[in-house]
Amino acid sequence: MTETIWERWDVSPEENRRILGECRRILRAGGLVAFPTETVYGLGGDGLNPEASRKIYEAKGRPSDNPLILHISSEEELLPLVREIPEYAKKLMDAFWPGPMTMVFPKSPIVPKETTGGLDTVAIRMPSHPAAAAMIREAGVPVAAPSANRSGRPSPTEAAHVAEDLMGRIDLILDGGPVEIGLESTIIDVTGEVPVILRPGYLSREDIASLVGACEVDPAVLKKPDANLRPKAPGMKYRHYAPKAELTIFEGAAGAVAEEIRKRAAEALKDGKKTGILCAFEHEKLYEGFAVKDAGRMNSGEIAHNLYRCLREFDEEGADVIFSESFRQDSLGAAVMNRLTKAAGYHIIKV
Repeated sequence: MTETIWERWDVSPEENRRILGECRRILRAGGLVAFPTETVYGLGGDGLNPEASRKIYEAKGRPSDNPLILHISSEEELLPLVREIPEYAKKLMDAFWPGPMTMVFPKSPIVPKETTGGLDTVAIRMPSHPAAAAMIREAGVPVAAPSANRSGRPSPTEAAHVAEDLMGRIDLILDGGPVEIGLESTIIDVTGEVPVILRPGYLSREDIASLVGACEVDPAVLKKPDANLRPKAPGMKYRHYAPKAELTIFEGAAGAVAEEIRKRAAEALKDGKKTGILCAFEHEKLYEGFAVKDAGRMNSGEIAHNLYRCLREFDEEGADVIFSESFRQDSLGAAVMNRLTKAAGYHIIKV
C-alpha cells in the first residue's frame, strides 16, 4: 500500500506553487499523480519512464496492450515525441488544442513501447484544464495518463471517484473539483491520408470533417471488437466504463422503451433484485414508482457530463440491474452511446 496525498487545487497561488513542486518531485521520481482535466481525471506518470508506465498499468489493473495517452502543455513538446506531423493534423491542432482531442502519430524512438502498449504509434493530447497544463509544464516531461480509475470501472469525474478506486495505490490526488465535460477525449488516428476516429468524444466527426475535408470512423468503434484485436487507442478492445450491476440498454420510441423498462424492472424487483433506471430528464415521469436517475436534458451536454456519476451512484446504492434508455439526440450522442454500449457489454434490446 502507498500513502496517498490528497491536495486541493486553487486554494491560493502559494498553495498551487507548493503543490506543483510536489507533483514535479513525484513524477520525476517515477511516481503517480491523479489530476483533473476538462474531460475526466487522469492517472499521470512520466511517459518517457518505462517503469512509471508499468506502475500505471499495475495501479489500474489495466491490460498492458492497452495504449496510454501522453499529455503535453505546448506544441513545442510534441516535436520530439513523433516522427512526422501531417498538414491536416496541424490544422486540427490549431483549431482544437488545448482541448479534448487526442491524436495518434508515428512515435519517435524516445517514447518507450511500455507507454504505447507495444505499438509504433503514440497517442498525444494537450488538455485545457489549468491544473493539468500547469502540472505538465512544471514536470518538464510528457505525462502518460489514462483515466484515474480501476480498469473497466466508470471513469472518474471528481476526485472522490479517484479515491474510491485508487487510494493507497498512487502517490497523490490533485483535487480540481468536478470536471467540465465528463467523457474522454476524441481520439483521431493521423497516420494515414485522412483522419480516422478511433474513439468518439466531445469533438464529432462533423467537427473534424468541416475543418479538414474528410474524416472516417474505425470499424472497431461501430461494433463489438474481435477478441484478437490489437487496440490502436484506449477504449477500443476491452470492457470499459462499467458499473458492477448488470446493465441493459433499450432502443426505440420513448413510450415503447419506457413500457418495456417498467415491465422488466417490475420483474426484477419480484425476483428480489435491486433495480435502477437511467433516463433523460424529459422522460423521468414515465418511470414513477421506480428508482430512477435522470442523466440530464437531451441536446444539452448534460448526459455526457452526468453519465459516469450516475453509474457510480447506482453502484453505491447496491443496484443489481440497471435498465437504460438509449441516448442519441445531440452531437455528443455517438460518444455517449459508445461509452454506454461498452459499459453494457453490448447488451442492447431494440423495442
